[in-house]
Amino acid sequence: MNKTFDRYASVFFALVGAFFVNGSRQIATSAYGSEVGPNIFPLFLGIILILLSIRLFYETFSYKQTQQEKTAVNIKGFVIMLVATFLYAILLEPIGYVISTFLFLTLGFKVMGNKSWWKTLLIALAFSVIVYVVYVKILEGTLPGLPSWLG
Repeated sequence: MNKTFDRYASVFFALVGAFFVNGSRQIATSAYGSEVGPNIFPLFLGIILILLSIRLFYETFSYKQTQQEKTAVNIKGFVIMLVATFLYAILLEPIGYVISTFLFLTLGFKVMGNKSWWKTLLIALAFSVIVYVVYVKILEGTLPGLPSWLG
């Protein structure tokens, strides 16, 4: 474990979470015909990101002092995920939430090193569909559906 990297990462992600929370406050609190406004997901994601960042920062103090271990930084994986995140944001409307989230999660799991294609595909599909159903059908929120060219 790289204590310094983890500390900087925790501060960075706490700031990103704070931007999410602040940005969600700029979004209207309710959408027409929806019980849940579009500000709820970014707000909760920001809060979760801040809490996880605080936990990571706290855990860095319990790291054992060992010799300087050099950890390989996966630059290739980082760049792939950065590009995938931008593509996810761009393609969310044109191809819909379920398809874009499924593709994003599948790529993310493979970049993180998941060897099993079946598990990767199953978890990515289940997460995409369950979140869509819960948010749109149960909470009556709005997310981009399937693209019109699918029928």
